[in-house]
Amino acid sequence: MGECIFCRIAKGELPCYKLYEDDNTMALLDIFPVHPGHALVMPKKHTTDIFDTDEETARQMIAAAKKIAPAVMKATKADGINIGMNNREAAGQEVFHAHLHVIPRYKDDGLKAWHKNLFKDEKQKQEVHEAVKRELAA
Repeated sequence: MGECIFCRIAKGELPCYKLYEDDNTMALLDIFPVHPGHALVMPKKHTTDIFDTDEETARQMIAAAKKIAPAVMKATKADGINIGMNNREAAGQEVFHAHLHVIPRYKDDGLKAWHKNLFKDEKQKQEVHEAVKRELAA
């Protein structure tokens, strides 16, 4: 398998609509946007997802997204912005190079970020709470 498409973009081997670049990150327009102006913020070095991304790289991605978000919002006259990250295939990740989505949103655009599922009962809520806390303590 060859080098990932985002690594090739970061190296300048493939074209993109670059919005921002610094020493460690870059932002570009998504070629399949939710809305025009949908941007992707990624580290230049390869990292697969949130589980594979070191804390400093994650901080750099957030800092770049913080710079990009107001510009996207103003340029697209959006009412809001979603910033999100899909991690692994089950969560919708399609390119396996860590990246944040910066998506302009509009008051009545009909999109829902996700639907809500309630815990089936208090016992289930307590079990999940305890399981996550155990993992954090491990």
